[in-house]
Amino acid sequence: MNDLIYQRIEDSAHFRELVAKRQRFATILSLIMLVIYVGFILLIAFAPGWLGTPLHAGTTVTRGIPIGIGVIVISFFLTAVYVWRANGEFDRLTYEVLREVKA
Repeated sequence: MNDLIYQRIEDSAHFRELVAKRQRFATILSLIMLVIYVGFILLIAFAPGWLGTPLHAGTTVTRGIPIGIGVIVISFFLTAVYVWRANGEFDRLTYEVLREVKA
């Protein structure tokens, strides 16, 4: 019985659309985060003096601190974007797959 249901899900056009859209979107977000993170690491490796420069005279806060915080904030933002889309479009496609298979 379960094998039949699994096969009907795999044969569903909505399921193939869901998998393709979700993989494409996750890949794009992963590449964005990878570029940001690798860029930050490359800055640490090749421009430590620039990152260690204070933001302005008389402060101990360097350029690296807000940039590092920015990397963390961007990761939270990209996670929120994924969750927003997953709870919207991806959930809608999941319900369509389930409705199609149960019919």
